[in-house]
Amino acid sequence: MNAISTVEFKRPTWQTAVMFALGFWLSASLVLDWVIMPSLYLSGMMSQTDFATAGYVIFWNFNRMELLSAAVVLTGVLALSKTKSRWNPNVIVFAVILLAIALMDTYFLTPQMCAVGTHLNLFAAASAIPAQMNLLHSGYFLLEVVKLVAGGTLLSWCWQQQV
Repeated sequence: MNAISTVEFKRPTWQTAVMFALGFWLSASLVLDWVIMPSLYLSGMMSQTDFATAGYVIFWNFNRMELLSAAVVLTGVLALSKTKSRWNPNVIVFAVILLAIALMDTYFLTPQMCAVGTHLNLFAAASAIPAQMNLLHSGYFLLEVVKLVAGGTLLSWCWQQQV
């Protein structure tokens, strides 16, 4: 009558780390893209003279967090690929895509958006958003969609895997 069940559901440490990093990263991306930036835009940030500096500071910090999360995800996926017997090689591709997106955001898109948004002539008023800025924003949001799809797929795969 005193039988104790010792069946546990335990995930490998790397799998937990990947899931935590993906959950944190994707949720932070959604908050930044759908709460913080629209709030700043609607409050008139684009009409201010120093909006490019404020945006660069926000994205500089966020991009470093993205790089750290992408590194944890890729390291965890590579570690899991060596320890799991049932392994889907496409998972490594998704992790590399996520790292590539973080690198492109950090070292290409954010500096380019800041450069386009910075006015070289302080006495000239900004009348409209430059066309190049709209193109950069479109590229950024396209990468965000790819990041959310790849990250969500990777998170789903990690959640469904068992020991």
